[in-house]
Amino acid sequence: MSKKCIAEYIGTFVLVFSGTSAIVVNDLSDGRVTHVGIAMVFGLVVAAMIYTLGDISGAHLNPAVTIGFWCAKRFPRKNVIPYILSQILGAVSASLLVYLLFLNHETFGATLPSGTQGQSFILELVLTFILMLTIINVSSEAKEKGIIAGLAIGSVVGLEALFAGPISGASMNPARSIGPALLSGHFNSLWLYIVAPILGACLAIVCCRCVREKECCR
Repeated sequence: MSKKCIAEYIGTFVLVFSGTSAIVVNDLSDGRVTHVGIAMVFGLVVAAMIYTLGDISGAHLNPAVTIGFWCAKRFPRKNVIPYILSQILGAVSASLLVYLLFLNHETFGATLPSGTQGQSFILELVLTFILMLTIINVSSEAKEKGIIAGLAIGSVVGLEALFAGPISGASMNPARSIGPALLSGHFNSLWLYIVAPILGACLAIVCCRCVREKECCR
């Protein structure tokens, strides 16, 4: 269990550090990374971590995904809290490093709505629904490992970041949003980046039961 938690810590650290650094560098370099580049970074790093750590911890890297697997009865309840704490600690550690590297940046890659909170809430719920629906159908038990899983999940993350990133930030991940928020002090909208992904992941499990009952959930 300790190795699984360490794997979740490392994977979430790499995800948050890579993704938020891309956002910060893009801001500081007058857009040289570009929005497309940022979306690609998030998608590619998720795929890379699945291939790297998927056979150890499942490479959840996301509290909403862990809760989704638990709702599907494909992940033991006793492991939910240790996984989530490891993911949040990894995200906070990554954001601390981004903070130390780019002291003058305002948000450190935090997810902030560009429109209304309601708009971003719905977007984050739907985005996470799509992500979790993909994950639960390409994974084995609570493991995300293999050519299909990494490619499919990474592609969904990149795709959703492409079209929704400018509006909601396309977080789909409470840990990814908590880390930068703690370092930047932007807490006003943090609740929606925690609640909406969890609801979206749980809704995906409900829908999965409707179409793939035996194969999706026990």
